[in-house]
Amino acid sequence: MEKIAKIQDRIRMAQDRHKLYADHRRKDLQFEVGDNMFLKVAPIRGVIRFGDKGKLKPRYIGPFEILKRVGDLAYQLVLPPRLSGVHDVFHTLMLRKYVHDPSHIVNYEDLQISNDLSYEEAPKAILERKVHKLRNKDMSLIKVQWKRHGKNEATWEREEEIHAKYPDFLTFVVIEF
Repeated sequence: MEKIAKIQDRIRMAQDRHKLYADHRRKDLQFEVGDNMFLKVAPIRGVIRFGDKGKLKPRYIGPFEILKRVGDLAYQLVLPPRLSGVHDVFHTLMLRKYVHDPSHIVNYEDLQISNDLSYEEAPKAILERKVHKLRNKDMSLIKVQWKRHGKNEATWEREEEIHAKYPDFLTFVVIEF
C-alpha cells in the first residue's frame, strides 16, 4: 500500500507540473460585443507541410463585428452576405482582435472561400530553377511565388507537380533578385 501511495503521489506531482506549464502558456481571450475581429482562414494546397512559416502562417480576413457572446469561448459575428454559407459562430481560437492597420487586412472579396473557411493558393511566377540530384535520378525543382504573397514567401516545388496541378500556368518568367 505504501508503494502504491508513493506511485500515486509521484503521478500527481507530474500532472501538477504539466498543468503548471500548460496554464502558463494559456491565455483567456475575452472580447466585448461590438468589438471588431479578424477571422482566421487557412490556405489549402496539395502539399502537406509542417511548421508555421511562409504562406502557411495564419491568415485573417475581416474585420467583422461581434454580435453576441455564445457560451464561454464562442462569439457570433456579423458576416457579409457573400459568406452566408459559413456558420457565424466561432471559437476564440479562430478570432484575432482588430488593430487598425490597413496592411494587415486581407480582402476576402477576391478570395474564393469555401464553407470550411479555406481557400486555394495559385502560383504567380517562377523565380528560380534547379536540379536536385538523387542517387538514381534528377529531380527538377522550381521556386514558385504564390499569389497574394511576396518573394520572401516563395517555396521550392517539384516542377512535374506544379505542371500537373496547374496546367494553364504558363508564366514561366524567371525573376532575378
